[in-house]
Amino acid sequence: MGVTIHFEGRLPNSDTYQALVKTAKQFADERGWEYEPIEEKVTTLKRVRNEEDWDYEGLVKGVVLQPHQNSEPFRLEFDTDLYVQEYTKTQFAPLETHVAVVELLKKIEPYFEKLEVFDEGEYFETQDQDILKKHLDRCFEVLDEYLEQGDKYEGPVRLPSKRIVDVMEK
Repeated sequence: MGVTIHFEGRLPNSDTYQALVKTAKQFADERGWEYEPIEEKVTTLKRVRNEEDWDYEGLVKGVVLQPHQNSEPFRLEFDTDLYVQEYTKTQFAPLETHVAVVELLKKIEPYFEKLEVFDEGEYFETQDQDILKKHLDRCFEVLDEYLEQGDKYEGPVRLPSKRIVDVMEK
């Protein structure tokens, strides 16, 4: 359940990294999105390759943007190899938020050696808002099915990490 945009890729060099961050900030400024830098710090990034965990631990840098108060943050958080693997759930924000996040991904795609995007709303591939809306509608139907079961489930729930859990047991 959910409409989430997953993406990963590597930048070729630090000049490209600087240009990408500048482009992302300009994009955010044009839309009134809040953003903040991700300063170089040692952290653990949860990652998956071939359906197996392969967490990164080390220095990270980048920028985190907040497209809408009801979406997850859009994190461009790079490791020392200038690699990023992230996701952003947009289903609780207006449809236009998902469209704008995809627009940003399309805008920064040329900076990457290769950017892989998996959009659960299929908008990245199709540019079809009707398909995206069908996915969003289905998410809310499923969420309602859970929440109609009385006091057993709650959702959506925003975690301290600012990630959103669709539905969880109470």
